[in-house]
Amino acid sequence: MGCGNISQPFCLPFGNQDCITDDMPTVKCKVCRDSFYAKPNWLRRGWGKYCSTLCQHEALKNGKLVSCFICKEQTYKTRKELRVSKSKKYFCSKSCQTIWRNTMVFIGSNHANWKGGESTYRDILIRTNVPQICKLCRIKDGRILAVHHIDRNRKNNSLNNLAWLCHNCHFLIHHYNKERQEFMVLIA
Repeated sequence: MGCGNISQPFCLPFGNQDCITDDMPTVKCKVCRDSFYAKPNWLRRGWGKYCSTLCQHEALKNGKLVSCFICKEQTYKTRKELRVSKSKKYFCSKSCQTIWRNTMVFIGSNHANWKGGESTYRDILIRTNVPQICKLCRIKDGRILAVHHIDRNRKNNSLNNLAWLCHNCHFLIHHYNKERQEFMVLIA
């Protein structure tokens, strides 16, 4: 819209005057060093330092880039995040932190739910490749299979004392003598 005066590039129509020249100074951005126009009012107030909000937010960063402990990807951490880290290991995401926590830190006796290794009997059967089939009814669905201690001693986790049973058969063996006797004949 201006007045059409080519010799003055920033000419604006204003009231009764033909035009007012726009004397906005050119300033260099403190982050990307690009030139941009800043209003004199902004400069008097201490504003007009950055060409965009992206550069403004980039200038506010006071942390540093660190590499993820698991995947080695570069990630930004604030000074507070760097200061309050107990392990001094930094991660790019929660998934990398979870991988570290579940494979290196909270395993075995370091885990809060550790019970002395007495409840690993299911893992024993899985690791020794005993087929996941109920000994009584021959169901193969692993979601409903439980591990039965043959001598009823939960601390005896030897392989010959463990057997796969579905939840239904497991209940029957523990509560009915007839089913218990059938099971004992079957495994003998």
